[in-house]
Amino acid sequence: MPPRPAGPTRGRAAVLASLTVTALVATGHPASAAPAAPDSLNQAFARAAEEYGVPRDLLTAVGYGETHLNGHGGLPSQDNGYGVMHLVSNPSNRSLEKAAALTGEAVAELRRDTGTNILGGAAVLRSHADALGMDAAERADIDAWYPAVARYSGAEGSVAALYADTVYTFLAEGLRTTVGGERVSVTSRPVSPEKGPLAKADVTAQSPDYPPALWVAANAANYATGRTATVDKVVIHVTQGSYAGTISWFQNPVSQVSSHYVVRSSDGQITQMVRDKDTAYHARSANASSLGIEHEGFVDDPSWFTDTMYRSSAALTKYLCDRYGIPKDRTHVIGHSEAPGNDHTDPGVNWNWTYYMQLVGGTGGSADGLSFGAYTTQSSGSTGAQVTALQTLLNQQGYEAGTADGIFGPTTKSAVQAFQTARGLSADGTVGPKTWTALLSAGTTPVLTKGSSGDAVKRLQRALTAALGTTVSVDGAFGTATDTAVRSYQSSRGLSVDGSVGPNTWAALQSGR
Repeated sequence: MPPRPAGPTRGRAAVLASLTVTALVATGHPASAAPAAPDSLNQAFARAAEEYGVPRDLLTAVGYGETHLNGHGGLPSQDNGYGVMHLVSNPSNRSLEKAAALTGEAVAELRRDTGTNILGGAAVLRSHADALGMDAAERADIDAWYPAVARYSGAEGSVAALYADTVYTFLAEGLRTTVGGERVSVTSRPVSPEKGPLAKADVTAQSPDYPPALWVAANAANYATGRTATVDKVVIHVTQGSYAGTISWFQNPVSQVSSHYVVRSSDGQITQMVRDKDTAYHARSANASSLGIEHEGFVDDPSWFTDTMYRSSAALTKYLCDRYGIPKDRTHVIGHSEAPGNDHTDPGVNWNWTYYMQLVGGTGGSADGLSFGAYTTQSSGSTGAQVTALQTLLNQQGYEAGTADGIFGPTTKSAVQAFQTARGLSADGTVGPKTWTALLSAGTTPVLTKGSSGDAVKRLQRALTAALGTTVSVDGAFGTATDTAVRSYQSSRGLSVDGSVGPNTWAALQSGR
């Protein structure tokens, strides 16, 4: 993404120090904020919420989704957005100018002063609510704000829904962050957003090149069809903005930029936007010979680089390297700053290259040896960490796969075929989504519901990742994300959609459905 020039830093509040995310928690208990100092960030949100009639937690969740509540010293994002609330000024989104008109504040003040910026964000959200005809009773209902939040994104259709869904996930799970020593909290709550027409706008198209990813096409003006060179490298980027905002920006013909993939911070979700066979505009002279992966966040804020993001991205990079014969080393997996002819700094000093390359190389693919952001098809001749996981699972279940050495040989194939026969699957010796799902879910079948925890939940999360082709974080805690994945699985398999993993759901998983 474009480098951001140095600029002045000033704020009504001393809230522009570095952001540290101390927790993102799902809890049913109110998380009250610490006593606020005068002109604190908490007071800025409370004042703006009261002045414009926007729920305080909703306003905070929007800001967190945009910037992790980090104003970045008044410097712009990749699509020219400013401040904690990411007020934007570009040809397709004029929320910054709109905030100035609504509040009477100067554009310069809205860009650099945190309290004013939050006030502007609240004003813009309220204007969207008014345009939608929301009355006082509806404005008091946090679930009714979904369409207004979607409009705040500046995007349309499925991308706007993606943005709003993220905000409501933060509301459902709750969050607690610390900015410059001040704790800012949002209390978890049940949410049932009123999506209206956007209910049918979810992103569901599957990536044509990387099955675990979603597909949203970039604007044709932002990439070139075909290649003029052999693909021999993967380039790692940081978006300097939010996930949904980046997807929307790559759909905008004004941007003249794109990448092949975009990875979300919170859960590792991946969206492909340019086909691998085509040339994305992401790394200047390296465009023709590289695949670009954007990571949600900002280079100066390490809170965006979650373990889930690292694992999901590394699984993608490993897949691309294997598919296109790219060596898994730092000569061929590079940062944007390392691409010839570039003046960018991403992914920056906060990106953990050592850990990332361990994951890419298969030597540290998962802490438990079984959990991955995606489960790729394995067959005779395959090698690596996922073959080791496959062999371990088969041996644990009494199917003799031989030594778990990461090499898919005849003994492993025979064990796979025996397992497939026992589960009523096609006994072809190839481990695709169905066989992975059955293997990963095998074991005891306790009833699991939201709030459950333990190893059985981990088995469930791994199996759902394989079955749905979408990363489900393997943390052993049955939270909102797991509940959503369970319901998605139940719906897609014709099961009762109740979010409870009982005998029928376990039976479906263990038969590879």
